[in-house]
Amino acid sequence: MYAQHLPTVIEKAQKNIEACFDTLETNLFLKIDIGNILTNKRIQWHLPKSLKLDDFLSYLTKVSKLKEIVLVSPNYDKTYTRFAWMNLSPYQLSLSLRSRSYLSHHTAMYLHGLIKTAPKTIYVNSEQSSKIREETGLEQNMIDLAFKSKPRISKYIFTHENWRICCLSGLNTNNLGVEEIETAKGEKLHVTNIERTLIDIAVRPFYSSGTSEVQRSYIKAKGKTSVDTLVSILKKINYIYPYHQVIGFYMQRAGFGDSALNLLKKLGLKYDFYLDYGMKEKDYSKEWRIYFRKNIPDPTKSKTLSKYYP
Repeated sequence: MYAQHLPTVIEKAQKNIEACFDTLETNLFLKIDIGNILTNKRIQWHLPKSLKLDDFLSYLTKVSKLKEIVLVSPNYDKTYTRFAWMNLSPYQLSLSLRSRSYLSHHTAMYLHGLIKTAPKTIYVNSEQSSKIREETGLEQNMIDLAFKSKPRISKYIFTHENWRICCLSGLNTNNLGVEEIETAKGEKLHVTNIERTLIDIAVRPFYSSGTSEVQRSYIKAKGKTSVDTLVSILKKINYIYPYHQVIGFYMQRAGFGDSALNLLKKLGLKYDFYLDYGMKEKDYSKEWRIYFRKNIPDPTKSKTLSKYYP
């Protein structure tokens, strides 16, 4: 069928096919989506029942603006296949991998203007299903042991051109603090709002280019952030670990006022905690009961401000 008849059959309908795809609200498709379009339009386009979806796709990807994208994982025997009509944003592609997913961490930092350069790794979060969490008492030795070694980092990564897409499976929050933004290019993307972003990057700095980058982002976020909203989100997530101490530490160094810092302190300072995992040489903040990497620049001191303000 393909070798002899298909080009002629589809060529006659090609202008109508392209006009249809040009008017669709999305330019990203699964194979099943293309199949549904073919089923609904087959009669209108005068295409025979014998025309198979694979042949239809094969022809269009050769002669039209339809492009096949195959995402490959270097760590798992898993691929994702998508079809794009014309150019496709890597952010849209990332969000298509899982339902109800959203952009987070280092990617959200960029989209909110907290960093200047778009990271080549895109972080996309699809939350776990809701689970009943057993209430367990927190003990200092448990905290010390947990943060002594390196963290577990997602290896569920897929590549496309020069982009890496890192898929996260975060704690279920019912997408708390996720908003839809529209970029300068007109893309509509689901991403954590700035308050949720500041929480996420404090909790998982290794998905955010490290603690120094997180600190710079807190400085950039000052004046753009509602601390009341941030604390409200933090309370609803209800982490077992006292991450509010980490957030307060960053905020103080970023120059947030006492009223903001007091909101974090009211959540309690019962434990010694850690800014990051696996730190060898550490300093300690008595005010926030936080261990942090030794010699990390302090932006509250004038000599180091230039390192935080490009």
